[in-house]
Amino acid sequence: MATEKSKILVIGGTGYIGKFIVEGSAKSGHQTFALVREASLSDPAKGKIVQNFKDLGVTILNGDLSDKESLVKAIQHVDVVISTVGLSQLMNQLNILSAIKESGKHIKRFLPSEFGNDVDRTVAIGPAKSEFVMKADVRRAVEAAGVPYTYVINNCFDGYFLATLAQCETRLTSPPRDKVTIYGDGNAKAILNKEEDIAAYTMRAVDDPRTLNKTIYINPPKNIVSQNDVVALWESKIGKTLEKTYVSEEELLKKIPQSPHPLDLLLALNHAIFVKGDQTWFTIEPSFGVEASQLYPDVKYTSVDEYLSQFV
Repeated sequence: MATEKSKILVIGGTGYIGKFIVEGSAKSGHQTFALVREASLSDPAKGKIVQNFKDLGVTILNGDLSDKESLVKAIQHVDVVISTVGLSQLMNQLNILSAIKESGKHIKRFLPSEFGNDVDRTVAIGPAKSEFVMKADVRRAVEAAGVPYTYVINNCFDGYFLATLAQCETRLTSPPRDKVTIYGDGNAKAILNKEEDIAAYTMRAVDDPRTLNKTIYINPPKNIVSQNDVVALWESKIGKTLEKTYVSEEELLKKIPQSPHPLDLLLALNHAIFVKGDQTWFTIEPSFGVEASQLYPDVKYTSVDEYLSQFV
């Protein structure tokens, strides 16, 4: 039975994953609204993103996380609220919760800003742990408020981790062709997903009763790989063996607190993901979670192999 698609508000839509979520929402036929700060409209780069949203038929609403009235007004238009705000704004999502309550509108679903590791099942340390603790605090507030939710766990963004082979200490925009740093023994399994696919799975989840008050994990089988797997795959594509430097866990743990921000955060994420296997050490139980590629086998996702081919 076809159900009417929810109207969606995205808060944080001009950010990294936010722009993919807004585009994915508009392209999948949802009436889409983006809450945008006045400052973003005068920023040339963000102004371009906003223009792209308008071209896709997205309604731009001016507002701010610190302006409750603008939040309440924006929420009146929609059934589903998706937050994709960045690290510095995570705790300001409590304002979204209170605005949902105050709006008097029956919001069918709230998706707080997750889009990474499962913060309730993490072994992260240092600055990565600090970020995850904030996300977990927001989860507890959502649950306590009784607002219907879905938590989207997409693990790694391809654009951050796969395009660089997880080389966070260099400013790469494509995989290295000479040398590579491998964290730990390189065998811990991680999960790497293309941003457009993350948006596609998220859009399928927003109106699905099977994802209500659950965590949805985007764990497509072809994208569960170790750093060694990825490096070997890349070497086979370019027909060359890269010079490898292995950084032990002990060395990495010393390096994290000595590094400036945001490198300390990136190294701590690499430690959690590529040394400790933060994304793959647990089993998804039906009591708390569902897996996206099993729920939506018709979504054609981009495999790690296919993604790397564009750089050859």
